[in-house]
Amino acid sequence: MGLEILEQCPEVRTIVVGIGGGGLAAGIALAVKALRPDVKVVGVQAAGSAAYPPSLAAGRPLALESVSTMADGIKVGRPGDVPFKIVGELVDEVRTVSEDALSRALLLCLERAKLVVEPAGASSVAALLTDPESFEGPVVAVLSGGNVDPLLMQHLLRHGMAATGRYLSLRLRLTDRPGSLATLLGVLSVVDANVLDVSHVRTDPRLGLTEAEVELHLETKGPEHCAEVREALREAGYTVRS
Repeated sequence: MGLEILEQCPEVRTIVVGIGGGGLAAGIALAVKALRPDVKVVGVQAAGSAAYPPSLAAGRPLALESVSTMADGIKVGRPGDVPFKIVGELVDEVRTVSEDALSRALLLCLERAKLVVEPAGASSVAALLTDPESFEGPVVAVLSGGNVDPLLMQHLLRHGMAATGRYLSLRLRLTDRPGSLATLLGVLSVVDANVLDVSHVRTDPRLGLTEAEVELHLETKGPEHCAEVREALREAGYTVRS
């Protein structure tokens, strides 16, 4: 893989690759550094299973007490003995990424690049999305794996859309009388927010006799649209509680 990157993208300056036990990153670094020592190799681990940073600091492989990440492909609690030595010598840096970043990366690959990539395979893209200015370009992100269950994919897409501001949940109070909900939905229609779910609460002791609390789940276009929706509701006289 390292040789193919150099052949197909000879101008590359940085290669970003996910790390579990470390075999893939070690192999790429070994091949690339032998021919192009100037090219940086950056490894990426999920924050919930990042055994390499403390191990590299200690100078020996250390086992984590627990691991937790959606990225099964890099969910490894201890660096491999053989790759650890190579990674320590040849990989320039090992970074960690959050679960939200992994979800956003998976969604980006699917929506924009039309590539089905598992969370571990998208970890390189997650690192780029988290801090794009810190990588010297041109950058090659290794997408290593498309083994994702359809049900998990559905969950990850929802999580990714929420992380990118494409879902918005709100609670607000209105007068409990005919037409109040229709008026509220009319405000949302004007700002082009798609209502996914509406629920009413009328029995909370904190509510007045003529009040009802409404919880809304909306589909939006991103963070700026979310702010626009909130502002439109405030201008219409609603107090947004979440």
